[in-house]
Amino acid sequence: MSGAGFDGRYDDEAGLKVALNRLSTSPPLVTSWEIERLRGDLADAAAGRRLVLVAGDCAETFDDCRSASISARLKVLLRMSLVLVATTQRPVVRIGRLAGQYAKPRSEPTETRQGADGSAVTLPSYFGDLVNGAAFDADIRRPDPRRLVDGYHNAALTLNFVRSLLAGGFADLHAASAWDAKDLLGAVRVRYEGHQETVRRALAVGDALDGARRPDAALYTSHEGLHLGYEGALTREVPRRAGHWCLSTHFPWIGDRTRQLDGKHVAFFAACENPVAVKLGPKATGADVCALAARLDPSGSPGRLTFVTRLGSAAPGRLPELLDAGAGLAAGWLVDPMHGNTRAMPDGRKVRFVDDVVEEIAVTARAHRAAGTRLSGLHLEVAGEDVTECVGCGVVEADLRRAYGSACDPRLNPSQAVFVAEAFATAAQV
Repeated sequence: MSGAGFDGRYDDEAGLKVALNRLSTSPPLVTSWEIERLRGDLADAAAGRRLVLVAGDCAETFDDCRSASISARLKVLLRMSLVLVATTQRPVVRIGRLAGQYAKPRSEPTETRQGADGSAVTLPSYFGDLVNGAAFDADIRRPDPRRLVDGYHNAALTLNFVRSLLAGGFADLHAASAWDAKDLLGAVRVRYEGHQETVRRALAVGDALDGARRPDAALYTSHEGLHLGYEGALTREVPRRAGHWCLSTHFPWIGDRTRQLDGKHVAFFAACENPVAVKLGPKATGADVCALAARLDPSGSPGRLTFVTRLGSAAPGRLPELLDAGAGLAAGWLVDPMHGNTRAMPDGRKVRFVDDVVEEIAVTARAHRAAGTRLSGLHLEVAGEDVTECVGCGVVEADLRRAYGSACDPRLNPSQAVFVAEAFATAAQV
C-alpha cells in the first residue's frame, strides 16, 4: 500500500500464496451486471437525475459480522436515503461501506507505545482486520495472510444477510415504518417522522397511479481498494462481457494517500471495468484532476469516474481550482465532509464535530454552484449504534468516553447521520 504504510509483504510468503489462490478460485462477491447497473445509476446522478449516498463503517471488523450490527448499519443508510428522497424528490443511489471495508491506510507504518516496564514498544500499525488485529500485541499486529480469506468469508456472510433483507422488502420505501425513529433524539426524531409521512403519502399516490410497481430497492457496496492482492484475486473476466471486473465490491475507491498517477492503485483500477471513485484531499490540484481523469476515464464515459472531495471546513480554498479543472469532464462529484475534519483531543482520541461536517457540505455546495458543476452526493462514516465519537446533536465532549467504539476514525451516530443528511439535502437544493 504505497503511501499508506503497509507494503503488502508478509513473513509467511507460502501462506500468502495459499490465501490468494483460495480467493482466486472462490465465487465472486458481486456480479458484473450489478456493477453495470450501478454505473448507469452514477451516470444519472452526475446528470442530476439521482443523488448518491455512500455511508457505513470507518473500518469494519470481523467481530461486527453479526445480524444486529449489519441490520443497524443498513437501517441508518436507509433512513438517510429516506430524508434525501423526501426533501429533494429525487431517487437515491444507496451504497454501503460494508462487506469489504476491512483495510485502512495509516499515516505511519509503525506505532510506539509505552510498555508495562516503561520502555518504548514499537509494533506495526493496525491496518484493518484484513491485515492484522487492533490489539497492541506483537503476534496480533503481525500481518497474517489468513485474514484475507477470513475477510472474504465475512464479506460473503454480510452480503448474504443484506441480500436476504432486501429480498424480504426491508429496503423498500413502502416498508419505511420498519426503520423506526425510536432511537433518534429530540427535534431530529420529529423531523424524521415528518419525512416518513411525506414519503408515505407520495407512495400512496404513486401506487394508485402505477398499480403494483415497486420502488427500486437496490443497494450497492463500496470499500477502499487498498490491498491489491485481495482485489486482484477477486478480479475476473466474465462471460459475454469484455474486460476485467473487480468482483470484491461494486464501487471501489482510491484513497487520497494512494492516488499517485504512477502508483499501483491507479494502474490497477484503470484496468478494471468497475466505476471508480478517487478521494481528493487538501494537497490535490486541478492538474491532478485532469491527469486522473485521463488515466482512469480516457473516453469520458458517464458513470465511470467519481471525484470525492475531502478538504475540511477550514480549508476550502483549493475547491474552486478542482471544480474548474473538472467542469468539462464526465466525472461525478461527491463530498466527504468527515476526513478533513478530524481533530485530536488532549488524550489523543480522534474526534469530529458535526458543525464542521455541516459547514463543509455548505461550502462545497456553494463552490459547485459558482463553478457550474453538480454536487451529486455524500460520502459519510456512520455507525448503526448510538456511539459517542462525534460532538454535536446531543453529544458533548464529556460524552466521548461513554461509547467510543470505532476501530479507527470517529463515526456519526444515527441521530447525527440523519441530521447531516438533512443538511446536505438543504444545501443541494439552495
